Amino acid sequence: TPVSLNADDDIREGLLTGRALGARYRLAVPRAALRGRNGARVGVHAGASLDFHDYRDYHPGDDLRHLDWGVFARSDKEVVKLFREEVAPHLDVVLDASRSMRLEGTAKAAAAATLAAACAVAAEQAHCGHTVWLAGERVEALDGSRDHPDAWRPPRFESTVAPDAALRHTPPAWRRNGLRVLISDLLWTADPAAVLPRLAEGAAGLTVIQLLAHEEEAPDWRGPCRLEDVETGARADLLVDASACAAYVAALARHRESWSAACRGCGATFAAVTAERVADGGRLAPLEACGLLEAVG
Repeated sequence: TPVSLNADDDIREGLLTGRALGARYRLAVPRAALRGRNGARVGVHAGASLDFHDYRDYHPGDDLRHLDWGVFARSDKEVVKLFREEVAPHLDVVLDASRSMRLEGTAKAAAAATLAAACAVAAEQAHCGHTVWLAGERVEALDGSRDHPDAWRPPRFESTVAPDAALRHTPPAWRRNGLRVLISDLLWTADPAAVLPRLAEGAAGLTVIQLLAHEEEAPDWRGPCRLEDVETGARADLLVDASACAAYVAALARHRESWSAACRGCGATFAAVTAERVADGGRLAPLEACGLLEAVG
């Protein structure tokens, strides 16, 4: 299936849908994200003020202006002051920017935008900051994504590089002790057990959302078909029958289970979402079921 390069309107509509859906939820913040490094509970309300909030041990590279010299004089212990915006929980959404996320004739790209926007607004509902990162040739913040989804530049989904390569070579400056969400079709060959530790390192929680179009989950191709890899352009002419479709579905199930099992192994959660059913009943049921979002009101 070729990639559509003219779907920005659908993606913008997906962002608006996600904004509306996210307002019905708040991010479920685990206890670990509400604690400072010394174990003391910290507030969840972010703010621009520099109100003192907590202490933690000094680490090389910390701003020396935040060292508490009084504590050092009394105890010979090096600690730094944490301020409110430094300890507020933060959500980092990692969005697979590869071409396979933007299949022509499917709702996949719009659904990805919906999920990212909904998670960001739900984070705001929980008084958390948020950033959306595009994982393509490199990992970089989406323009405007620290603000409300209305200010975001629509993601383009044009990369020919699988996200695992970008995560391996250019790890982003994610907020430690925050929450992370990966939104991807996961249709790459990397071992999930090797990818997930990079995503989970330093995080209080990780959720992996596998987003697939309906035709990817349950293809009904029969007869002669020309299949094209949207990222490499490679083509294959095949004769597809019922047994080939069944073999594909079985292979997809094994692939999905390998990711789900790897998530369980590292303490992450896994959710599967069908693009065409992302907002069934005006709810994000898979994200409720996996514990990422909590309904409000």
